[in-house]
Amino acid sequence: ARLLVLSCPTSPLLPPQALAKETQAQSEKLAGLEAVAMRMKGFSRKQDCGVIHSLVLTAKERLAKVAQHVGERGGQLEEARKRTKQVWRPLGNLLSHGSFSRRGVLCVPPCSPDWVLCPPLPPLQEFQKGLRAKRPVYEATLRSGRLLREKALLPDDTQTLEEMLGELRGQWEAICGRAAERQRKLEEGLLFSGRFTDALQTLMDWLYRAEPQLAEETPVGGDRDLVSALMDKHKVFQKELGQRASCIKALRRSLRDLMRGSSGGAGDSQWLQSQVEELSHRWEIVCQLSVSKQDRLEAALRQAEEFHALVNSFLGRLMELEKSIKFGALPSEEADLRQSLQCQQLQLECISSLGEEILSTSHPDSVITIRSWVTVARSRFEEVLSWAQQQEERLQVQAASLATEREEVARLMDWITAAEEALSLRDEEPLPEDAEQLEELSAQHGVFMEELTHKQPDVERVTKSCKRKTAPEAGGMAPGSRKLPSRKCPSLKANSPLLAQLVQRWQQLWLLALDRQYRLQNAQQRQRELEEFAHFDFSVWRKRYMQWISQMKSRILDVFRGIDRDQDGRITQQEFIESVLSSSECRRARCPGRGRSGGVGVGNTSTVSWTSWMQRAGRGTSQGTPRGRRFRAHELVVGQGCLVRGSRLGAGGVGG
Repeated sequence: ARLLVLSCPTSPLLPPQALAKETQAQSEKLAGLEAVAMRMKGFSRKQDCGVIHSLVLTAKERLAKVAQHVGERGGQLEEARKRTKQVWRPLGNLLSHGSFSRRGVLCVPPCSPDWVLCPPLPPLQEFQKGLRAKRPVYEATLRSGRLLREKALLPDDTQTLEEMLGELRGQWEAICGRAAERQRKLEEGLLFSGRFTDALQTLMDWLYRAEPQLAEETPVGGDRDLVSALMDKHKVFQKELGQRASCIKALRRSLRDLMRGSSGGAGDSQWLQSQVEELSHRWEIVCQLSVSKQDRLEAALRQAEEFHALVNSFLGRLMELEKSIKFGALPSEEADLRQSLQCQQLQLECISSLGEEILSTSHPDSVITIRSWVTVARSRFEEVLSWAQQQEERLQVQAASLATEREEVARLMDWITAAEEALSLRDEEPLPEDAEQLEELSAQHGVFMEELTHKQPDVERVTKSCKRKTAPEAGGMAPGSRKLPSRKCPSLKANSPLLAQLVQRWQQLWLLALDRQYRLQNAQQRQRELEEFAHFDFSVWRKRYMQWISQMKSRILDVFRGIDRDQDGRITQQEFIESVLSSSECRRARCPGRGRSGGVGVGNTSTVSWTSWMQRAGRGTSQGTPRGRRFRAHELVVGQGCLVRGSRLGAGGVGG
């Protein structure tokens, strides 16, 4: 929040209040817009209704976010106003009091030897008493101002606060210095005017008042800011002590002269002698205590600086460890992380012991600060340590899981190796020609494929962290090739070398198994075709071929025109076989001897002979029917006409 230090601390609240009112007005407009949108949905299309609903929801969400930000901004400004008010009022009071105090100090009459009845010391003493009463307020205002300056976000606010705190500090030091100077001059005036008793009593009162503040048991420890403030305060006292040294010397000299020239009697001389001795004794004690307090303050400042540096470095290192833990440290960095935590634990012990040492001699105003820093350091370390322990537990669980996974992978790799060796031994043996032996080998391979399928879940469980890729669809297949069985080879993409090796071996085993299955199926298919060829009936095949031509809505003469590529009216048996093979799934094993079994020679034969040869199948089956007789007559007429005219044959396709 912006911490505005202005002449009126309530002025920053006006813009958020106006913005809140404007937000409320926009909410009312949005309510009206929502009502209009509800009416529009009644006669709009479904797509438009969805668009209208989404627009209204978006507007409501954005307005709700704006209202939330306005509320948060108002709360932040209210909190900043309270903090500013806590500093502003005492700061203004102290600044106004400083101006009045300077005038009050200047209003004290100057030194004069005519002071006999009405000395100005009592008013000055009252002023100093009021000044001492204002010191706690001054120190509290300085602390609050420093906190406000640290929390300020704008450079202008920081500069303004710095200037105001500097002005307050300068006025306070000037007032204290002028009061001390005025006190010293008044004491010198008392001394020079011959009022030795009053001057002596004034100095004794000042020494008695300063001695308790310099006592050895007075706590001077604490945080850095407090010790620095105590150091500044003690420097002011030392300056005042140095200024009073000349007054003390003059008073001693005057008292000795008075005792030498005194004619009052031995009683007055003894009393004066005792007063001089007591004054000298008190002065020496105060000087010694001042030097001792200076040493203790310097030691406390060094201790506070060390504590501050330790806490800052400790918290900074904890922040780095926290980031490394949150972003996930590598297992190789776990030892370094554990060692760093041990070092941080030792540093925490140093902070705790140093904090306890500071608390033993700490100023009451700094006890809460030191304890809070120690508590923050301990809580942050415990928090980071708990996160580190959780991460260590997770790493242990992952390590155990990886060990189990390695064992499972090793077991699967052994099984895959044994399966590959078994397949390689079986592939070394040539496939038999006997159908029963082929059936037995196929059954054995089926058992192996079932076992391979049962192992698939184990492999998937081990490689569950792998990315599964979509198996590419089979592209163009070579002519005469057959489709593989419905089982698909699993396609995985491993993330680790061990899993990658397992996946590769597993896919290779699947490919070997499918290849052997394909070869066994081809051998069985070839065996069945050979058995069919042993009982081949060409007349049956010719009937099927003629039926196929009739289903294709083609004429047999057009088919043979397509076979005759050179268009000389004659085709060979080989050309006929190649045409049938290229147009159907017939095997070449069925084709040798077709021409011989039908009575057609191996050399060039006219298309009419081929046509009559192929149409013999229709005579026994469809010649008696009216459609068969018409089809037969049509083919004969067309064939004879082609022979008479000597027409060229056209291209056609044959299928089967």
